[in-house]
Amino acid sequence: MRVGLAYNVKPAAHPDHLPEDAFEEYDSEATVGHICDALSTLGHDVRRLPAGAAFVDAVREAAPDIVFNIAEGEGGRCREAHVPALLEMLRIPYVGSDPLTLSVTLDKPVAKKLVLQEGFPTPAFRAFRSAAEFTSLPFPCPVIVKPAFEGSSKGVRLSSRATTFGEARDMVRFVTETYRQEALVEAFVPGAEVTVGVLGNDPPRVAGMMEIVPKSVPPSEFVYSLEVKRDWENRVSYRVPPDLPGKTLGEIERCALGIYRALGCLDFSRIDFRLDASGTPQFIECNPLPGLSPGYGDLPIMAERMGLPYLSLVSEILSHALSRLGRTAA
Repeated sequence: MRVGLAYNVKPAAHPDHLPEDAFEEYDSEATVGHICDALSTLGHDVRRLPAGAAFVDAVREAAPDIVFNIAEGEGGRCREAHVPALLEMLRIPYVGSDPLTLSVTLDKPVAKKLVLQEGFPTPAFRAFRSAAEFTSLPFPCPVIVKPAFEGSSKGVRLSSRATTFGEARDMVRFVTETYRQEALVEAFVPGAEVTVGVLGNDPPRVAGMMEIVPKSVPPSEFVYSLEVKRDWENRVSYRVPPDLPGKTLGEIERCALGIYRALGCLDFSRIDFRLDASGTPQFIECNPLPGLSPGYGDLPIMAERMGLPYLSLVSEILSHALSRLGRTAA
């Protein structure tokens, strides 16, 4: 089967006018190579398809049977929908969630509203367009302040956890002025942080759960920030499965699968939670384009530790898409 791989890679030179983490979501050439190698090992003819203005011509020339999409897109809160929307227009099947789900999940306030409407708990929140609009705390401190539609901890710093109105307002100003978008102000949840990998469609299954355990601060102060992710080997340990009561793990699984369906995720996703003071899992965000870098991405790490090697993970994701589309690998 001819499989196209749609992706964005980090540029060699970083433009001075953009934030330091502007391309944090983009993949490295090494990650793209790992996925290409896995697909090739599975017997497929792989064609690289860099996302961007030249994508339409490239995908037409490659004429893939299916596109394995990991592209983050360029610019705006609907950027992750660019590639799948183009593929739908060209009637080319693809792996992963559709444009609507990719847009909804990137916009954190929208995703949280939908999840809340479906009856799943999520921390109290409000979005602000500017620091001038932020005239009072919508709920008691501590709060966490982050961009409304970013991923990979873009715009999330150690200082994003605010314990006073002044700290929160400063972070609202930082987010709105640096990232040119609304700031999401959310009640800070003090318990364990758990991420859940979900694979499949009808029905989906939990491929693994992973607790992110801070090494130098208590969970009540921990922020899974840009600084932490860039230095994760020194800052955190990954516990698979989480060291939590069976009842709590069962509730996390119930919420993860329910949210996966509610947001319309397809084939694979990762869903993040934090436990509140009572041990209730609170939905933080859903990532239907989770990183697939072996040894670094959360989904490959938890899958490997649960007995699903990298090659098998890539194979299963592709197989779920083909099954959903009524196709078989040839």
